[in-house]
Amino acid sequence: MNTVVPAFPPAEDRSHILTSSQFTQLAAVSPALSWFANLDNPQTRRAYQNDVQEFMAFAGIDDPRQFRDVVRGHVLAWRRDLEQRALSEASIRRKLAALSSLFEYLCEANAITSNPVDGVRHPKMARAEGKTPAIGDHPARALLQVGEPDTLRGLRDRAILSTLLYHGRRRAELCALHVVDIQERRGVKHLQVHGKGSKIRYIPLHSVRQMQLQLTSQWSS
Repeated sequence: MNTVVPAFPPAEDRSHILTSSQFTQLAAVSPALSWFANLDNPQTRRAYQNDVQEFMAFAGIDDPRQFRDVVRGHVLAWRRDLEQRALSEASIRRKLAALSSLFEYLCEANAITSNPVDGVRHPKMARAEGKTPAIGDHPARALLQVGEPDTLRGLRDRAILSTLLYHGRRRAELCALHVVDIQERRGVKHLQVHGKGSKIRYIPLHSVRQMQLQLTSQWSS
């Protein structure tokens, strides 16, 4: 005889289940607020919040339900206003991307029927040259000579600089590193890097970097 597994736990084990009042409160949360809560990266959340609030102020929106009435004309007028304020092309692209992300989420939640940002021209991104300037061999070597090599502080500074130079990490990624993020994978030392969007990557350590870490470890022990 087959045993039927109940779809819900027994009543005495339901202490973790939402009450009727809690269920109603969560169901009443607007899709716009749900979109904002779903942004994991704090920097992205802060930037997108400022961008959307700026659009709301421009369009006179004071109730999330008014997003249903936004059409492409509102977005075009906002873009023109941003251009007249002489904002950088990168800033305008980000603001339009933030607004598009919100409306895309509202479409998925069936709160609106279409994304009014679709079809709005974004400033073109100049791809011929990156916005981060390159650094030559001589300046890089000069940076690695900063600090006293026979002190723990000097070794720490060189380890920080070499991580940035040899591995091209973002500042936030470097600041988030801990000792436990130095891991060995198949006999090779790696850095476990926590990047944008909570993504984890494993980057092989440069041989010079491994030597500096060993020296720093010896000084700190």
